[in-house]
Amino acid sequence: MSHPATEPGHPSGDALSGVRVLDFTSVMAGPFASRMLADLGAEVVKIESLEGDQVRARPPVRDGHSAYFGHLNAGKQSLACNLKAPAIRELIQQLVPRFDIVIENFRPGVMARFGLDYATLSALNPRLIYCSISGYGQSGPKAHYPAYAPVIHAASGFDMVNLHYQDGADRPAANGIFIADVLGGTHAFGAIQAALYQREKTGQGQHIDVSMLEAMVGMLVYETQAAQFPGDPRRPLYTPLRTSDGFIMVAPTSPRNFEQLSEAVGHPEWQQDPRFLTNADRNRNWALLLGLVEEWSQHLTGAEAEAILSRHGVPCGLYRGVDEVLADPQLAARGAFAEIHDGAGGYRVTNPPFRMSASRTYARDHVSSLGADGAALLGQELGLSNEALAALQASGDLA
Repeated sequence: MSHPATEPGHPSGDALSGVRVLDFTSVMAGPFASRMLADLGAEVVKIESLEGDQVRARPPVRDGHSAYFGHLNAGKQSLACNLKAPAIRELIQQLVPRFDIVIENFRPGVMARFGLDYATLSALNPRLIYCSISGYGQSGPKAHYPAYAPVIHAASGFDMVNLHYQDGADRPAANGIFIADVLGGTHAFGAIQAALYQREKTGQGQHIDVSMLEAMVGMLVYETQAAQFPGDPRRPLYTPLRTSDGFIMVAPTSPRNFEQLSEAVGHPEWQQDPRFLTNADRNRNWALLLGLVEEWSQHLTGAEAEAILSRHGVPCGLYRGVDEVLADPQLAARGAFAEIHDGAGGYRVTNPPFRMSASRTYARDHVSSLGADGAALLGQELGLSNEALAALQASGDLA
């Protein structure tokens, strides 16, 4: 499977070419951030425990290789070691002056116990950009609390806000999509770019402290204001409308959209209906309006309804499964997926959701097995002899 970025007329350079990253992250938030760095051409060395990132064992696993892991870690090298061993700590400290970025998502304090905290490493490399991602941030009364994305969803208010929007539900919804991880990783990626830019002007690195809790709270823009200034009616909700073969989302947010909607469904007289005359009228009667639209949509297939609404300029979209999304012509035209390969074969992963006119932005086709690059990296970077590397491996400190 070719990728548009490798075809004629597309950029051949990498925005982060020459940028080197020591990646101490595991599971999702940190690996999501460091994979985006790799997607832009950074050299990322993933430093794993001797057991490996736990996601290596998570399904879907084919012939011992996790596609879930590969999706999050494409384009990275792997160095597996015992971070508690003084010899390993010394070697990593020797590597630090050769690298630009350290990224980690341990609980606060863990890297300090390894002797790999920002204060220690920045003394070795003042230009170092050191990014820490954690559930609650590096400071505050909950800084040391354990937290994964579902915990942060609950603690941030997100789950209770979502419950408020679900009429008839009596408990927060179950959720298997780790929004806080992706959001925290994305914010970490952006902050690292800002720090790289600042370093170009000052020559100095810095510590970045990313809080997944704050990332989630920051997403609740309207809800943050409504909590401070309560009393207004609940804002209109966008609900699925039934079609003959599924559901469609219709979002007539502007007055013009409402006019287009009324014409699309064959009821231009709604524009003069006192229930729908103004924005306030439509908000008060929002459920009624959507119900009337559903009387129209349920007699059409989703494709038919989408075609008519889109032709009239009404924002809408079919509800689709991910298997259908993988076959979407729009995503194919954008080069939204890249094919990568591990020891069990090839599969598609998502590329970054942005394109750059002078830089490549796509998943690199390389998934390292556990510890595959460690010995070669230490030999090349630090000049360790084969005998010294064999001794580290014999001691059980290096894979």
